[in-house]
Amino acid sequence: METSSVADSLLSGACVVFTLGMFSTGLSDLRHMQMTQSVDSVQFLPFLTTDVNNLGWLSYGVLKGDGTLIIVNAIGAVLQTLYILAYLHYCPQKRVVLLQTATLLGVLLMGYGYFWLLMPDDEARLQQLGLFCSVFTISMYLSPLADLAKVIQTKSTHRLSFSLTIATLLTSASWSLYGFRLRDFYIMVPNLPGILTSFIRLWLFWKYPPQQDKNYRLLQT
Repeated sequence: METSSVADSLLSGACVVFTLGMFSTGLSDLRHMQMTQSVDSVQFLPFLTTDVNNLGWLSYGVLKGDGTLIIVNAIGAVLQTLYILAYLHYCPQKRVVLLQTATLLGVLLMGYGYFWLLMPDDEARLQQLGLFCSVFTISMYLSPLADLAKVIQTKSTHRLSFSLTIATLLTSASWSLYGFRLRDFYIMVPNLPGILTSFIRLWLFWKYPPQQDKNYRLLQT
């Protein structure tokens, strides 16, 4: 029993460390925006969708009483909100950014109203919220597939981040194991695509290494 408890604590700690490490990769984008005083080459939607994802899993963690989910997603939501505010500050086209933010926040508020006001039963609320978070997380992990197809087409991995790939692989694997230990398929299943897409990215880095990528771009010019 004691060994099992230690293993669970280590797995919980791994989830926290790896996930916060993945979230902190956005700090390089934050530093880039501060140094250049612009949002050039920085994408906004990943910040926004990750923030919504964090808030959804935070609610699931609160309802389930899971401290690991609460800690990770509370800190993640704060970081993503910081990135969003920085992007808004340096972005010249604030109207588009505000419209996208308001739209997703509106969807989030409608979801909260549905889950917390129209569903009085806690168990049903937990199931529905878990399903929503799972679908949203899976869509986030599968959304970069178009970029991966572009990498194969151009034979260039310059648009991929190796550090983010490793962080995503470790994070997805730790949460899949965590969900398996808890017998919570809402946590386990949506992280499996993260493992798959991470291995695909690693294969692309092996197939099109940085040196070959550099030579390919020189030939193109």
